[in-house]
Amino acid sequence: MLLTWYGELTTRGRLLKRGIMLLLPGILWLLLFLVIPGLVLVAVSLVTRGAYGELEWIFTLENYRRLAGFSSFGWIPDYLMILWRSVVVAFVTTLVSVLLSYPLCFFIAGRRERSRYMWLTLVIIPFWTNMVIRTYAWFLILSPEMPVARLAAVLGIVPQGAPLYPSAFAVYLGMVSMFLPFVTLPLYASVERLDWTLVEAAQDLYASRVRVFTQAILPQTLPGLSVGIILTFIPAMGMFVVPDLLGGAKYMLVGNLIQQQFGTSRDWPFGAAISMGLMVLTLIGLQIYRRRGREIEYV
Repeated sequence: MLLTWYGELTTRGRLLKRGIMLLLPGILWLLLFLVIPGLVLVAVSLVTRGAYGELEWIFTLENYRRLAGFSSFGWIPDYLMILWRSVVVAFVTTLVSVLLSYPLCFFIAGRRERSRYMWLTLVIIPFWTNMVIRTYAWFLILSPEMPVARLAAVLGIVPQGAPLYPSAFAVYLGMVSMFLPFVTLPLYASVERLDWTLVEAAQDLYASRVRVFTQAILPQTLPGLSVGIILTFIPAMGMFVVPDLLGGAKYMLVGNLIQQQFGTSRDWPFGAAISMGLMVLTLIGLQIYRRRGREIEYV
């Protein structure tokens, strides 16, 4: 049976071969860098750690029991608390980044066309510097000699001459500064294409500012917002550089815990189990957001 494909006569078999050849590079990429590493991670999480950190291929669920808090001393929810703290930090980081990105995007969109590129360049500039260097820059900003720490000392938040790190405040500040561009850039793409006639129609119907935003602005910017939330929430869940440097040992997140197991502790099976737990939490969070996003679209 002859078929037409872009003006060329071909058969169903040839068309199928062409389709397979076009899909093959993408399929191989996913297999090599996503599926196979994921399967290896699952396998490692089910084996036992040897006395010297080597892998003993004795399959067990003990690593997941340990992650759930069960041990020979009873139930201790320390690891679950670290997982929960990571979810909270990722959620707060994403929320604050979204709240800061909306006025920033409208500010940039309201500038002249030439100055817009300058403001967008200022947003992108942090990407030009290594993440570790940016984190160390906060050491200088939050040091006792700087105005921020002096103001905090005057208000009685910290003792006189003390820095603002390590602390939860420093962790959140560093996390938001790292991920703010990930929300701002895709959100700006939606704000720039905003149909202002819908906004004006909502205002003509005497809608409040809240209803103007939720009914006329939010649905139009939802595509960019969705991308920004996903690009922020997922890496924020596994971040370990910022909490490790700005939070110290007082503020451990799941990324620090995984790094510790694969590094100093050499407990690869337990580290793989924690990684699988992180992946499950991330998928649950994305599924919840997906359902909420559908509800917002129909409001």
